Amino acid sequence: MSTTSTDDEADLSCGGDGTETRIPKRKRRKVAIIFAFCGVGYQGMQRNPGAKTIEGELEEALFHAGAVPETERGKPKLYDFARSARTDKGVSAVGQVVSGRFYVDPPGFVDRLNANLPDQIKVFGYKHVTRSFSSKKFCDRRRYVYLIPVFALDPITHRDREAVMASLGSGEEYVKCFECSERGRKNKIPGVLGNCKVNNFDTRTEIKSEALSSKLPNGENSLSSVDVEVARRIQEDGCKQESAEKMNGEGNEMAETKSTFCYGEKEKERFSRILSYYVGSYNFHNFTTRMKADDPAANRNIISFTANTVINLDGVDFIKCEVIGRSFMLHQIRKMMGLAVAIMRNCAPESLIQTAFSKDVNITVPMAPEVGLYLDECFFTSYNTNFEDSHDQVSMEAYREEAEAFKLKHIYSHIGSAERKYGSVALWLHSLNYRNYPDLNYGRNGHNTEQVLVYKKVDETQGITEPEQVSKQNDENAQVTTSIETRTLA
Repeated sequence: MSTTSTDDEADLSCGGDGTETRIPKRKRRKVAIIFAFCGVGYQGMQRNPGAKTIEGELEEALFHAGAVPETERGKPKLYDFARSARTDKGVSAVGQVVSGRFYVDPPGFVDRLNANLPDQIKVFGYKHVTRSFSSKKFCDRRRYVYLIPVFALDPITHRDREAVMASLGSGEEYVKCFECSERGRKNKIPGVLGNCKVNNFDTRTEIKSEALSSKLPNGENSLSSVDVEVARRIQEDGCKQESAEKMNGEGNEMAETKSTFCYGEKEKERFSRILSYYVGSYNFHNFTTRMKADDPAANRNIISFTANTVINLDGVDFIKCEVIGRSFMLHQIRKMMGLAVAIMRNCAPESLIQTAFSKDVNITVPMAPEVGLYLDECFFTSYNTNFEDSHDQVSMEAYREEAEAFKLKHIYSHIGSAERKYGSVALWLHSLNYRNYPDLNYGRNGHNTEQVLVYKKVDETQGITEPEQVSKQNDENAQVTTSIETRTLA
């Protein structure tokens, strides 16, 4: 509850003639502060003792700017501090809003704040609000944006090891991922041993000649970058020396071939349909952590979820996915995106989203990386309507241009460079398989499905194989592109 005991301050000082002069009172004001930040290097928004957080930086800046007295330093409850949204580790924000009772006089409060903040946190301005205002309770809706690379929706890029091995002998073989080779991940590149061209998102990949001319113990040419087990499978499948020689001669040409996948109307229609399954009021207990299905807090309402725009950052095309909801739980948006991407890559049926909303179903869904997510804007529609005649409107409208410049300089540049240099999403895509997420196959059985053999596990101690079967849904939108043929490794 707000108190008034420290709302006013007045100091007496002695003038040159020995008389006392009264310094004008400094009044506390209830204000909403609108700011942006790039979340890289921070452990989230919320203050956490011992961790580097955005809130911790802001509280210190408020103290050094004179907005918070010494007696209340590090005690945000004493000045009614509230935030409109919490963000995960590494997640950024363009339109974050916090509120509290601060000393904003004399003029220049925003400049004083920014002078005490790092470059990746910027205050745009503040608005005078009612004494009862809380940026958390009065926020009607929150809009988040997730930038997902276009190549992430391509079913053939950055596949897991099992898919690489299962493809052998199918007529469209795949080898180690050249982009992720230094990170120890496997990817399938079609056409390496056949006549198909390479489908790859990175057109600047270089295949080193020495990697194309290494020798196996029997003297046959092969790829040094191919995993040993894959190389042995290639031998068993009867790959001939001329295939490798052909690859040696055409490797550089194939490396320059662009992926044929693009986010066209057909792909946009399918992805939009998948995202639309989230719209409405559902139980999202499977899209967060440590939440029971019967907890009322698991019920959330998604107002809209769209993916209509493609932007290019640092040479990589990204799809701008915008989701609007009243509130979100920990990791909810990242898990929603993770499952949607898995479905687009044919790793799970579209029906799995509706299945995940069931209270009696507990499954683990993939969680997309945090780097592409940012809080775009917080809305206070009801408050602005009720107090439009007496108080400032709490909105981003006056700061659009400044916010856009910050977003381009700090947030978009980080997202683009993180993918180009480190392959944040590319590495994550390698984990989308039934070994890491067996629940992606949940619900296929018993729904008029056809059993197909997708790969075999090798028992290293006994040298026997155990088939693992998954079902193939009779739906043109959920085709499992895996090979039926598998062989035991020698």
